[in-house]
Amino acid sequence: MRVILEIGKGPRRVVAAATDWPGLDRWGPSEEAAIEKLDAYRERYAPVVERAGLVAEFKGEESLRVVERVPGSSSTDFWGVAHVPSMAEAEVLSEAGLERRLALVQATWDCFHNAATRSSFELLPGSRGGGRSRDQIVEHVYGSERHQFWRKVGLRADEEVKLSPAELADLRRQFVELIRTYNAEGKPARTWPIQFLLRRVAHHAMDHAWEIEDRDTGGS
Repeated sequence: MRVILEIGKGPRRVVAAATDWPGLDRWGPSEEAAIEKLDAYRERYAPVVERAGLVAEFKGEESLRVVERVPGSSSTDFWGVAHVPSMAEAEVLSEAGLERRLALVQATWDCFHNAATRSSFELLPGSRGGGRSRDQIVEHVYGSERHQFWRKVGLRADEEVKLSPAELADLRRQFVELIRTYNAEGKPARTWPIQFLLRRVAHHAMDHAWEIEDRDTGGS
């Protein structure tokens, strides 16, 4: 399994990303800790792999191999999230390679939806997001897609309008089609390569899906 490390400036945080498996990103206070945490989350990432139909491939990648180290930014340290694309991600994906990653991104959206649907409204206190409720996390995830990720490929939606599930699904379809177009033309998503955009979208969905699961009270 190919791993990219983004190393913060300090106080040190290192983000470890399984570059071929969008959504499987974790951070730690050192390279070793970040890699260890990434490895520990493989089991939690399994539902994404199952939905994308890539179980055999995923199980075949038993070991982790660091293929690149990227100097991070102050945002890397503050958020514990990748902010600097790697050189490896500058490569334009083949059509098959893109479709494989899009299937994984779609699976992360589905996993986030399932986590939010099953969880209690009020969540256990936590250090993240000021103790947001389930619905506030949902609004945050969809809002970030709208004002940050979609705009990378020129898709805009009114930030003041609360999207229905059908409207969200339609805009996501438009987002995916624009990614296909950008990749076919070899264009980056503004300053981000397409691979990095997909990694960020998937990471954001899974990071908050796991937050909801960890903070769920088990109530309704």
